[in-house]
Amino acid sequence: MNVLILGAGYSGTAIASALAPLAKSVTGTTRSAEKLGRLQDAGIRPILFDGAEISDELKDAMRDTTHLVQSIAPGREGDPMFRAGTAPLTELMPRLEWVCYLSTVGVYGDHGGAWVTEDTPLNPVSQRSLERVEAEGAWLEHGARRGVPVAVLRLAGIYGPGRNAFRNLSEGTARRIIKPNQVFNRIRVEDIGAASAFLAARGMGGVFNVTDNEPAPPQDVVEEAARLMGIEPPPEIPFETAEMSAMARTFYGENKRVSNARLRQAGFDPAFPNYRVSLAQLWTSGAWNPR
Repeated sequence: MNVLILGAGYSGTAIASALAPLAKSVTGTTRSAEKLGRLQDAGIRPILFDGAEISDELKDAMRDTTHLVQSIAPGREGDPMFRAGTAPLTELMPRLEWVCYLSTVGVYGDHGGAWVTEDTPLNPVSQRSLERVEAEGAWLEHGARRGVPVAVLRLAGIYGPGRNAFRNLSEGTARRIIKPNQVFNRIRVEDIGAASAFLAARGMGGVFNVTDNEPAPPQDVVEEAARLMGIEPPPEIPFETAEMSAMARTFYGENKRVSNARLRQAGFDPAFPNYRVSLAQLWTSGAWNPR
């Protein structure tokens, strides 16, 4: 297994770690020269890629790639691998055996707190979610045409070591914004890696919601983290009066409970099935604030 991760950021690095025991090689791209050393320290062969121009070094890596993880957001021009002017995938990656495309549960849009599954009709609200729907379709169509399994992972809100409510509380940025009946799903970054490795090892394609088992109000997570830290949680702020960026406000415009039953029925169980188990592990292990 020769793995290439396009966009080896927070999730991509976790996937690289999970795939490493199965892989002969793991290569990852980044836009920033400053992050090359960080990827190398994580056991990833780093290559610069701005999402547009494919260097000779990246072309060489692509020719050997058997397992691809695509984590780069598509943007208005579409997925980087299907943009006008990009060579056909069959030429770039002739040995490709499996693809993992990282998408978002945002493709479902708002369902008023109701449960959604992978079979729920898509109704993206934001432009970025609409772009994800189009990219999902491009990858699934390519996989069907070429006989390559494509696993589309629709990810919930990602958190884990270094990105969590403990950090927000310690840095004074945590807020308890209250919008009645609002819930979100979450997913530990390590579970994204483990789910990817589970599917890759089995050569499984299809669409999978990668979320925890328990959608919950966002303020509950902050309260639980504060309890574990032994501090008072920040005051409640009504959603209507909260100062928020336009992007943050769009997240609150989508209310749904996302089922991960398909992935669990396939045989995968998340190590962190809910925020309480996850926060307890982050706090007791000290992983919430890695040095």
